[in-house]
Formats: sequence, C-alpha cells, structure tokens
Amino acid sequence: MDNVKITINGVDYFTKKNTTLEEIAKEFQKNFKHPILAAKVNNALRELNYKVNKNSEIIFLDLNTRDGNKMHVNGLLFVLSVAIKELYGVRYDIKSEHSIDKGLYIKTNFELTENRLNDIKEKMKEIIKQNRPIKKLIVDRLEARDYFSKIDYKSKVNILKYTTNTYITLYQLGDFYDYFYTKMPIYTGLLGEFDLTYLSTEGLVLRYPTIYSNDEIKEFQNHPNMMRAFDISSKWNNLMKVRDASELNALVSTGKIDQFIKIAESRQNDELINLAKKIKENKKVKVVLLAGPSSSGKTTTSKKICMYLRSLGSKPQVISMDDYFVERDETPLDENGKPDYECLEAVDLKLFDKNVEALLNNEEIDIPTYNFLTGKKEFSKKMKLEKTGVLVIEGIHALDEKVLANIPRENVFRIYISPLAELNIDNHNYISTTDNRLLRRIVRDNKTRGHSVNRTISTWPEVRKGEEKYIFPYQDNADYTFNSALIYEIGVLKTYVEPLLYSVDPRDSCYEEAKRLINFLGFFLPIPSDAIPDESILREFIGGSFFTDL
Repeated sequence: MDNVKITINGVDYFTKKNTTLEEIAKEFQKNFKHPILAAKVNNALRELNYKVNKNSEIIFLDLNTRDGNKMHVNGLLFVLSVAIKELYGVRYDIKSEHSIDKGLYIKTNFELTENRLNDIKEKMKEIIKQNRPIKKLIVDRLEARDYFSKIDYKSKVNILKYTTNTYITLYQLGDFYDYFYTKMPIYTGLLGEFDLTYLSTEGLVLRYPTIYSNDEIKEFQNHPNMMRAFDISSKWNNLMKVRDASELNALVSTGKIDQFIKIAESRQNDELINLAKKIKENKKVKVVLLAGPSSSGKTTTSKKICMYLRSLGSKPQVISMDDYFVERDETPLDENGKPDYECLEAVDLKLFDKNVEALLNNEEIDIPTYNFLTGKKEFSKKMKLEKTGVLVIEGIHALDEKVLANIPRENVFRIYISPLAELNIDNHNYISTTDNRLLRRIVRDNKTRGHSVNRTISTWPEVRKGEEKYIFPYQDNADYTFNSALIYEIGVLKTYVEPLLYSVDPRDSCYEEAKRLINFLGFFLPIPSDAIPDESILREFIGGSFFTDL
C-alpha cells in the first residue's frame, strides 16, 4: 500500500508513505501560535525531515513544549555562534553560562559593545530570514575532534575524549559544525522569536518566549543577588580549573576526585559559616526565612545554619511552614477544581503570624505538626524562644512579603536557595539548574518515597508551574542568595539516577525525557559517594545524611 494512517489529536488521516513530518505539519501549523519544530511519532521524538512510513500517532511540538523549547534555545545558540563567526572570524566565540530571568546569560571571548550587539542581532535575523538548512551529519568521532581542534573549540575536543562511540552526531549551519545533545530544528526560519540584551563588555542575555512568560519575550530584569551567586561560583570554578565536564572527568580519571570533593564541601561550608556570622552579628535579626525551588537542599541548609548559629552562641529554633497548612477540607481549589497545596492561601497564615509574634515576645506556644495522612494539624509540642534565640523558618512562601508582615523588616533575614549550576558540558551546552534539581528529585523521590522515575518526571511540569508562580517572583526579596550546587554532584547523581532512567518503557510518555537525561549524563564519568561527608547537602538526596534524625 502507498498510504499510511496517521492519527493527530485523535483524528485519523491518510498520507502517502514516506511523507516528511515537515509536509504534514504544513496542514496543522494554523493551530499553533509558534512554528512547529518537531513531533513525537509513536512516542519517539523526531525532527521534521523524518519520513513517516507506517501507521503512526503524531503529536506536533512548538516552543511551548519541553522538548520544543530546548530545540528552540539550542537552535538560537547555533545561529548566534554562526552569526558571530561570519561577522568577525572563526576564533570569535560564546560560552552559554546559565539561565537567567527567562533567558540565557552568555559570555563572549571578545570585547562586546552595544553597537556590536546590534550588528550580531541583525546578522542573526538575516540568517533566520534566509531560512538556511540545519543539517544533521553522522561523522567519525576522531574527525570531529580534528575539526574542533582546528577552530580552537577546546571544550568540545576535550569532552569527545570521554566517549567511546565511533561516530557522533553533528549539525551543520553554513560552513560551521557544532554538537548539541538535543535534537535541532531543520531550518533557521523556524527560530524567528528572540532578542538580545547587552549587559557588559563580555556578557549578553539571549531572550525568547517560554510557557512561563505568558508566551512572550519578557523584558529583561536584572537579579543582582542571583548574578552575584553565579559570579562567585564561576570565579571559583576558574580558580580550581574545573569549568566543564571534561575537566571534572579528568579529576575522576586521575584519582583526584576525593580530594576535590573535600575542597568543594569545605568551600560551601565556609560560605554558610560566614552567613551564620552575618546573621549573628546583626543583633536585630530574630527571624531567618529560607525559601527556594524544589530539591534545592533547603532542609539541610536550614539545619546547617542552625548548627553554625549554635557554635556562635545562639539558640536557634526551627519551624517549617509545611506544618501550618490549613485543614485539608479547607484547601483552596485551583482552576481545574483540584486542591492547590502550593498557593499561599493553603497556609494558615493567621496562626503562623500569631505564633511567630508570640515566640518573639518570649511566650511559650503550642507548635503544630501537620499530619499529612489525616490532613489536620496536631498540637503535641511546645516551643519557647530564649533570649539569644533565632527562629529559622523554611517554606516555599517564606520570601512572600505577605508572610510575617506584622514583624518589622529589620528583624527578619531572608535567604533564597537554589543549586545554581555553573559547570558546562562545553561552551555551547550548559547545564540547566532545572535539570540539576530534577536529577536530585528523581533520586530522592525513589529512595525516600518509593516513587518511580515516571511519576517524578510526569509531575515535574506541575512542580515547575508552582515555582514560577509562588517562588521565583519573590527571589529578589532575599537578603542573600545561597548557591547549594556542588560542582562534582552530577557525576555522583549519575550513579544513582542512570539505572532508574533505563527503567522507563519506550511506550511511556516520559521516555524521551528519560532518554535526554541519559544522553546528558553520558558526558560525565561516574563518581562514587564514599568521600562525600555525611553533613553534605547532597546527602539529603542520595541518603546517609547526618541531619536526617535531627
């Protein structure tokens, strides 16, 4: 038969065998605001030049999907890199550092001016308007290393040392080749939505629409605390000469990783000790509020701060805002009529504010413990704050200005915590903080809650939605941003999470995400956990934490 059946949005159609997804997508583009970038065909992610040769269920993807967004961003990075090389020469390059405010912070290896940035933007627009093809090539790994060596792509040369594959996938745009560990759009014309923001003589922000920015390119808003934390980590990475996956792998392969783990842990502990001193020295501070997105290490960090405050003579007490949930039958409903446990109204804020105020007045109170089985607060503990006491409070809403609005601002110190990954795979492939947190959560959920990888990955978009609504908008209310990432941790997490990812069935909706994470982890050598101290933040996820029973 010359025809095959394709099913799109539950409706069956017939098309000629070996018709490309690009041709089929033309009929459905009118249903999408943004260009279709790829499709899932029988649950497998395919680029638009894929030919459909059997009966298939097809789901088209634009930049408003998880896979489509990654393809859109990497496509823009490729166009940006090529635009710079065509303008100034092959040695001019970029390094994608980290995500920032619905965009990507990028450094240049040349002096950047606002005029140059405008020229680069116009060149990118020209490349996109020309609708140049982005070709996929399967090439010999050693030949790829020779090519990258000739154009001084040292990070790519070095990372290819740690793969045993005879052949690798490269993408070609014009006269230039590059490697990306996600699939790519097949034409530059699919990448029309972007903007560039000038930051400094060596830095810019690449901005693009996301589902978390109301489907628009958001105006750039600087987050000085966040940038400071990233900058500190970047400078330390440079000092240690561990800036990408290949340099971390070199420590593993030469037997130096145990010593490096101790150095990394000492550095992070020193930062928390200095933070505790800062809190202690400010005599007016009586409350420390700590918030951050999922899997940031909030529990361990709050307990470490308490430990260091005790060493300085303070008498800290810990309160979790999770113990102040309203009774379950009083939980507000979301737009779908389901209980919304993450909104501020799910917290008994009146009782919380009253209890904190009473503690600061040296009153003894009955402190609640929320029973998640019954959905009710239980009052079996008493608490009183001593004269040298400090309340350390952890909760996703801790930075919301509505929390403790009755307490003078000078009495409160707010901390934002997140694992701000400052390690790269290579100059053009950065490690997203979101991926770092997802890996942590997969390991923890499986180890402590018995959750499958499928469950963690499938619920992750809802977790992210809550963070965008209830956590990220308040990050600038923090007095201090603490980076809980450990530069070596991806190698350790790999030993725990990689076997779990292989359990995902190819028919499962999470399969492509699991495969992407497996490909990502393939750049890292495994790191044993033996040398990780029991007080490490990483122990909160892999187990064996000193703080578990405290």
